[in-house]
Amino acid sequence: MIRISKLTKPLLATAFLFAGTIAFNTVSAQSSSQAKMKTFIDGLMAKMTLEEKIGQLNLVVGGEATTGSVVSTGVEDKIKKGQVGGIFSVTSPQRIRKVQELAVKNSRLKIPIIFGLDVIHGYRTIFPIPLGLAASWDMGLIQQSARVAAQEASADGLNWTFSPMVDISRDPRWGRIAESSGEDPFLGSAIARAMVKGYQGDNLAANNTLMACVKHFALYGAPEAGRDYLSVDMSHIKMYNDYFPPYKAAVDAGVGSVMSSFNDVDGIPASANKWLLTDVLRKQWGFKGLVVSDYTSVNEMIDHGLGDLKAVSALSLKAGMDMDMVGEGFLTTLKASLKEGKITQAEIDRACRNVLEAKYKLGLFEDPFRYCDDNRAQTEIFSDTHRKIARETAARSFVLLKNQGVLPLQRKGTIALVGPLADAKENMVGTWAVSADVSKATSLLAGLKAVAGSNVNIVYAKGANVADSLLEARTSIFGKPWQRDNRHPDTLIAEALRAAANADVIVAAVGELAEFTGEASSRTDITLPQSQRKLLHALNATGKPVVAVLFTGRPLAIPEEDKHLPAILNVWFGGSEAGYAIGDVLFGDVNPSGKLPATFPRNVGQVPIYYSYKNSGRPQGTDEFQKFRSGYLDERNSPLYPFGYGLSYTSFGYSDITLSSKKLKGAQKLTATITVTNTGKYAGEEVVQLYLRDLVASNTRPLKELKGFQKISLKPGESKQVSFTVTTDDLKFYDHNLKHIWEAGEFTLFMGGNSRDTKSINFWWDK
Repeated sequence: MIRISKLTKPLLATAFLFAGTIAFNTVSAQSSSQAKMKTFIDGLMAKMTLEEKIGQLNLVVGGEATTGSVVSTGVEDKIKKGQVGGIFSVTSPQRIRKVQELAVKNSRLKIPIIFGLDVIHGYRTIFPIPLGLAASWDMGLIQQSARVAAQEASADGLNWTFSPMVDISRDPRWGRIAESSGEDPFLGSAIARAMVKGYQGDNLAANNTLMACVKHFALYGAPEAGRDYLSVDMSHIKMYNDYFPPYKAAVDAGVGSVMSSFNDVDGIPASANKWLLTDVLRKQWGFKGLVVSDYTSVNEMIDHGLGDLKAVSALSLKAGMDMDMVGEGFLTTLKASLKEGKITQAEIDRACRNVLEAKYKLGLFEDPFRYCDDNRAQTEIFSDTHRKIARETAARSFVLLKNQGVLPLQRKGTIALVGPLADAKENMVGTWAVSADVSKATSLLAGLKAVAGSNVNIVYAKGANVADSLLEARTSIFGKPWQRDNRHPDTLIAEALRAAANADVIVAAVGELAEFTGEASSRTDITLPQSQRKLLHALNATGKPVVAVLFTGRPLAIPEEDKHLPAILNVWFGGSEAGYAIGDVLFGDVNPSGKLPATFPRNVGQVPIYYSYKNSGRPQGTDEFQKFRSGYLDERNSPLYPFGYGLSYTSFGYSDITLSSKKLKGAQKLTATITVTNTGKYAGEEVVQLYLRDLVASNTRPLKELKGFQKISLKPGESKQVSFTVTTDDLKFYDHNLKHIWEAGEFTLFMGGNSRDTKSINFWWDK
C-alpha cells in the first residue's frame, strides 16, 4: 500500500486535474481536426462527378520500377482527366513535381496525387531483409530502420510505402518468408508496431514521414505447399490466435492503409472478401484508413473463377476495397456496374472518401509539393550517418548458429575467402530492394579487407557457382546479375583449394542468391545446392577450420553442414553495408546477438515447422522413434535450430525462476524474475525470452507461446536480474466461439535464451 500524506493530496489532485486537462485537450484537438477534415472532404466530394470519384480509386504504375507484370498506359492523359488517384514507382522531387503539376494545374478539381513505392527494408540505404531485422529482436533498432527509410524516401518525393509486411510464415519453402518477421505472432506484432511508428512518426503530414501500408491482408504467409499466391485454408481459431495478431497490432498502432492479399480465404479471394475487409478489419478492429488491392489482384480474381472484370471489380468494391492497384477494373467498369445496380453510389463515395482522407492526412491538399524538396534529396539519401546505422543494424541481425572456438577471427595470418557469394555485392541488399543502387553495396570481400587491417592476408577464390544455370537464370532479376563462371566445377574447386593451402582459416561464403527468396520464389529444395555442398566437402577435407558465412532469405535445412563445419554465421542479406558488418562480427568488433525468428528444419519434410505446436493425443515425448506416436520413420521431430536460438562469443547462465506468487486471482499481476550471468570472457547481449503454457483449457493450446522478451547487455562476470510482469491479458486466447477469454487453472512459465533451452515453473491463476 502507498501512503499519501495530507500535503501530497492537493498536489496529486492538481496533477490529476492537469493530466485530465491534457487528455481532454488532446481528444478535443483530435475531434476538431476530424471535423475540419470532414467538412473539407464533404465540400470537395459535393463538387466531384461520378467519373472523378471513380478516378480517385485508380492507382497506376509509372513504369520507373517494375514490381509486377503490368505497366500502366496513357497515364498523363488520365491524370489531366482526373482519372488517377495515386501513382507508384515514380521517384525524385523533379519527376514527382512534374506529375503533381499535371494533377493540380490541369485537372478540373486540382486534386493532388499520392505517390508510393515498395520501400521494404530501406530506400537507398538498404537494411537487412525483414527476416533479418526480426532476428535482432530489437524494436528500437527496427523502428530506427523504418525511420531512416521514411526520411530517405520522403526526401525523394514519396509519401506512401507498401510496408510493413507482417504475414506470419511457418513454411520456409515460401519465398516471401524473407519479407516477413517469421513464425511468431507476439514477435511479429511487436515488429509491426515498431515499423508503423518508424514510418509514420507522430505526424503523418510532416514531410519526412510516410503513410505505412500493412500487408498482405490476410494470411498470405500460409499458402498450400508453400507456393506463392496459392489458396489458404485454415480454421478461424488459428487465424485469430496465430495469424491475425500482427495485422491488428499495426491497425492499433494507427497504420494509414492496408493492402489485400492475393490468396483466397474461406474460398473467397481476399480482394473480394467482405468478411475480411469489412467485418474483421473495419467493424471488429475499427480500422478507419485506406484499403488498397495488391498488384492487379482485383483482375486476378477472374482466374480465381469469380467472373469477368466487371463482376470482380464490383465484388471487390462491395467487399470494402477502396483503391485498385494497376488493374484499372474500377476505372473502366464501376460506372456501368452502378447503372446496372450491381454497386451503390454510397459504396463509391465510401471508397473515394477514404482515398481523399489519406491525402488530407498527408497534408497534400495544404501543399501538394511538400515532398518535393531538391535540397533534402541531395543531403538526406544514402548519407554517411544512415550507412553507419545500416552497418550497425546488420551486425546485430546476424545469428551465430555454431561456433567451436573458431570465431572471432584473429587479425593476423592468412584467411582464404572462398565461395560464390564472397564477391557478389549485387546480392548483399537481398530481395525486394527495388530502389537500391547495388553498385554502392559492399561485398564480403571488400568489407573483410577493410575491417581486417594490414596484418591479415586475404586470398580469394570463387570455388563454385551458386547453383545450376537454370536456377540462377530464373532469379537474375531486379538488376542483380548472377555472374556465372563457366569453367568446369572441378577447376573452380581446385582453385579454391590452392587459395586455402597456406591459409590459417577458411571463410566460405555460401547460401542463396538474393532472389532465391521474395515474391514468386518458392522452392521445394531448401538445402544448399549441390555445387556448394561439394565445395564445402572439399574445404572441410583440408583439415583447416572452415567458417561458413551463410547468406539466406529463409530457414535452410543444413544438417550436414552443422555436423561437419566448426562455425556457421547466418548473415541473411544484410543490406548496403553487409560486407563491413560481416567483417565486424567475424573479427569480434561486434559480438553476435541475433536470435532466429523462424525455426530451421532438419529436413524439408518437417515443414511446416514451428515451436508453438500443439500436442496430439499420441505425442512423441522424445526424439527417439516410438511406434504409434506422432513422429517420422526417417527423421527426428525436433528442428535443427529452434525458434529464438542464437549463440554468442560469450556464454550466459540462467538461475532458477522466482515468482512473486504461485497462486493468483482475478486482476492480480505476476512478476517473474530470473538472474542472467555472463559466464564467458566477452561482453555480449542476450535476448531473455518468456513463454507460457496453458496446461488445461477448453480448447487445445500450444506447448509454448512467446509472451515477452528483453535484450540485455552484460560484461564478463556481470549478472542482471530480468523481470517480466504477467497479467491475465497474457493468458487470453480465442476459443471455439472466437471469444477472447482467459480461463482459470494451472500454467507453466518458461524463461531462457531460446524456445528450447528454458527454465520452468508452474503457477495457478483463479478467476
